[in-house]
Amino acid sequence: MRVCFWGTRGSLPSSLTSEAVKTKIVKVLTLARQRRLDDDDALLAFVEHDLPFALRGTYGGNTSCVEIRGGTGQVLCDAGSGLRDFATSVMQRQKAGLLKPPHEFHLFLSHPHWDHIQGFPFFTPAFIPGNKIHIYGCHEGLRDVFVRQQELPFFPVPLAVMRAEITFTRLEPGKTQEIAGFQVTPIRQNHPGDSYGYSFIRDGKKIVYSTDSEHKGDAEQADYPFLDFFRNADLLIFDAQYTLLDAIHVKENWGHSSNLMAVELAVRSDVKRLCLYHNEHTCDDEALDRFLEGTRKYLRLHAEDSPMAIDLAYDGLEIEV
Repeated sequence: MRVCFWGTRGSLPSSLTSEAVKTKIVKVLTLARQRRLDDDDALLAFVEHDLPFALRGTYGGNTSCVEIRGGTGQVLCDAGSGLRDFATSVMQRQKAGLLKPPHEFHLFLSHPHWDHIQGFPFFTPAFIPGNKIHIYGCHEGLRDVFVRQQELPFFPVPLAVMRAEITFTRLEPGKTQEIAGFQVTPIRQNHPGDSYGYSFIRDGKKIVYSTDSEHKGDAEQADYPFLDFFRNADLLIFDAQYTLLDAIHVKENWGHSSNLMAVELAVRSDVKRLCLYHNEHTCDDEALDRFLEGTRKYLRLHAEDSPMAIDLAYDGLEIEV
């Protein structure tokens, strides 16, 4: 299986400004003065190996959208603004002959807050007859949510104009179903208005998508239900929008968790790879680089012998499972 991240920011999209780009360029040129970069190979090696990620790339600005490849049809988690870039990729691959229409999509919704549905009005395959789009969630009235989002005065193009076959299916938390070649199990999470995480199992591999979830004092209990839900995951995608201080003080009860809670729960659950997700929209690339390094240091302090790998999601990241 391959997991492709199309949108990784939390709460609202966050753009890379021209001033931020200029700052990156100045810092790169300053570092380049100290190197002998006489040919293209040397330049490429400098960019790939000597520059920190915050200077050679960007964590991106799209809101939540993750693709899981390896099942039947195309499987997605959430429909934030990253869904538009996923749609562009689908159309480009179709044009290149790498994908053959019609397409079938399986979209699993964590919850209907705007940053998790705002990309759907721009989802090009939804306008193409013959395509099928199955939308799954545990909330009541999901169809009404998508209809209202595309009603005036909020949006000029109603859902009814979309010519693909769009269906809505309500799932039951704790109940496992076979969907798109995966064993899919939802779990209810602590978030204003509730949100739901999903476990995807196929061929002995397990991916857990758990965003917009706040873990509080009961997470210390031995029978905390998320421990079993995360247990032995090959990849855990975990909402770590906040620092510990924000999570327990300034932004308590806002429905998100910290990087330190992510590490502690993942270690206790024997997770193989942890991917921090739903990145804070006010953090620039360098701040997110520091956030990731601080998280990795905490793992070494908290569980010195843990072999668990830690990533911080960015738009364009791909992880093989």
